[in-house]
Amino acid sequence: MKTEPGAYSFDDLLREQSTEWDGVRNYQARNNMREMSRGDLVLIYHSIGPKEIVGVARVSNEAHQDSTTDDTRWECVDIEPVTAFKEPVNLATIKDDDQLTEIALVRHSRLSVAPLRPAEFKHLLSLGKTKLK
Repeated sequence: MKTEPGAYSFDDLLREQSTEWDGVRNYQARNNMREMSRGDLVLIYHSIGPKEIVGVARVSNEAHQDSTTDDTRWECVDIEPVTAFKEPVNLATIKDDDQLTEIALVRHSRLSVAPLRPAEFKHLLSLGKTKLK
């Protein structure tokens, strides 16, 4: 999940402990959120400043109406923080890694919510020197 840290950062999520991932207005990104289940883990990527993966969050509430609009086409999920990456993984590192050349962050760079395969997720955790409990 991508975010602009000036609008909402992983530090904001850590402080608030939960948020509605609202404001997504792309059908593919919305559909990706519809596929999420409670308990699924997601990576948080800061898309401005140092472009990097900075943390792990968990889906705490499945897709529901986005509270920022009355338009029923738009849904969102709620997430809660799990852990910050020990070492953020920057976009250049991701692009240079042969195991990550097919991920949406590289191939569909404007997509704000994109799936990862389990092996890609695990590899990114490893690059970020981050272990989950």
